Amino acid sequence: MSTYAERLNAVTSKRGRLCVGIDPMPSVVEAWGLPNSVAGLEACARGIVEELGGLVAVFKPQSAFFEAFGSRGVAVLERVLADIRQAGALSILDVKRGDIGSSMAGYASAFLGDDAPLRADAITVSPYLGVGALRPAIDAAVAGGQGLYVLARTSNPEGAPIQLATSGSATVAQHVVDEAARINLRADRAVGLVVGGTHSDVGCSLESFNASILVPGIGAQGGSIAGLADVFGPALAHVLPTASRDVIGAGAAELSSRAHRLLDEARVLG
Repeated sequence: MSTYAERLNAVTSKRGRLCVGIDPMPSVVEAWGLPNSVAGLEACARGIVEELGGLVAVFKPQSAFFEAFGSRGVAVLERVLADIRQAGALSILDVKRGDIGSSMAGYASAFLGDDAPLRADAITVSPYLGVGALRPAIDAAVAGGQGLYVLARTSNPEGAPIQLATSGSATVAQHVVDEAARINLRADRAVGLVVGGTHSDVGCSLESFNASILVPGIGAQGGSIAGLADVFGPALAHVLPTASRDVIGAGAAELSSRAHRLLDEARVLG
């Protein structure tokens, strides 16, 4: 069984390093000329994969916009994840789950493993109950050849007071980075980081980090692919830039051209 790191490397080597967020928020669905309903949600989300599924390496569905429609929305999310697999792309399901013990194991069983109803190639998780509390998800990800992306330094400004707070001689963000790197020594590099592309200084050292770094905030939030080299330096080889509204926010007619533009820009990343 291949690991998540191996599959990610294979698909980005062929298709380029770009992750497109599937964020069918009401304004996006409206831009697609669709109603803010389950039907509109499905047409928009699955339409993104239908158009870009053979082009883009990774998609990141945001679970919140599907959950907003209850069980019918979650059923749409299942179909979107299946579409992504069928297209030969990888999925990072943005759920930001974090808990302890059996509760964390319950979340893991929903998304990780062959029998998971919402099986994704990777999920986002929150470390703010302690990085060690993520162990059930880490174990499930490694066993299933899947990945996790742990929030370290998020793209939103509200995260700074917590993530840049110091504990001893390091920031909280640095603690998360160091713990993830340590875990990866025995976890097939299954544990990645979420580090926003909107900062001139991310507030932590990534030089020795040894796995994928998911970088949201490209485009609508102010980050740019051209600026990533200055921000990430030696860690640039691990960066997976992520754009959502900058690709999907103007409707179906501009979807392909916007994705191609960012893929062209991402060529500088190797």
